[in-house]
Amino acid sequence: MSAAQTRGGLGHRAGQVLLSSRPISWINTAFPFAAAYVLTTGRVDALLVVGTLFFLVPYNLLMYGVNDVFDYESDLRNPRKGGAEGALLDPSLHRTVVWAGIVTAAPLVAVMLWLGGTDEPWSWLVLAISLFAVFAYSVPGLRFKERPVLDSVTSSTHFVSPAVYGLAVAGADFTWPLIALLVAFFFWGMASHAFGAVQDVVPDREAGIASIATAFGAATTVRIALGLWAAAGLLMLATEWPGPLASVLVLPYLWAAWPFRSVTDAASGASNRGWRHFILINYAVGFLVTMLMIWWALVR
Repeated sequence: MSAAQTRGGLGHRAGQVLLSSRPISWINTAFPFAAAYVLTTGRVDALLVVGTLFFLVPYNLLMYGVNDVFDYESDLRNPRKGGAEGALLDPSLHRTVVWAGIVTAAPLVAVMLWLGGTDEPWSWLVLAISLFAVFAYSVPGLRFKERPVLDSVTSSTHFVSPAVYGLAVAGADFTWPLIALLVAFFFWGMASHAFGAVQDVVPDREAGIASIATAFGAATTVRIALGLWAAAGLLMLATEWPGPLASVLVLPYLWAAWPFRSVTDAASGASNRGWRHFILINYAVGFLVTMLMIWWALVR
């Protein structure tokens, strides 16, 4: 084999490993940590940089890559796998993906623990819970993703825990308005997971995988998601100004999911259309949330 072929092979393998981390979703875990940390401390320092890097790539590689490894059989039956919504990993890459996640994450976690010091020791517990949730969702023996409702709770933890860690390590004061915001974020995460699970009802059942959507059915699960998004919007009314303005930001999500409130299990794959809208909505809403955060910081 020529050197060019070797480089091409290695490049392809590296690309597949990277694809398994869902680059389109990196911002969903890195931003909550960075925003929580900066808005609490008002500074840019080494811990912010290291923590953001960790929650940007290694964290997602552990979360999604490990999931792709252990969901390989069901992914074979899933037509949306093999692209931005999840890599269809060749079995020869499974060990590589798991080790890539561990090797890239371990040194950053060690530095975060060191930089975080002992002033906020409970931040270590938050980080431990966050990492546990990442593995517990997919690994055999735990497989929280196959425990209806717990699957949505665990998935939401994946996205909310980086923010809670950022707040904890920064020494934030957990006021009632802040708690309302975090609960709203948690409901948003549960709704997002539940709605995302609807499109996989058929392949999951064929593979014998349980989920909130296979347990409650496609239509009921969509309605659960709609209720959780609505509840998140209402909770934002209890946050500090201009936080209440964010309550209207649930409307695009309700719009994306509403057409599928009566979808049958057999036709549940059609909800992928709403899920693709959801991905785009996330970027627009993320921008508006950022503007509100800047406004909040200026008012503060």
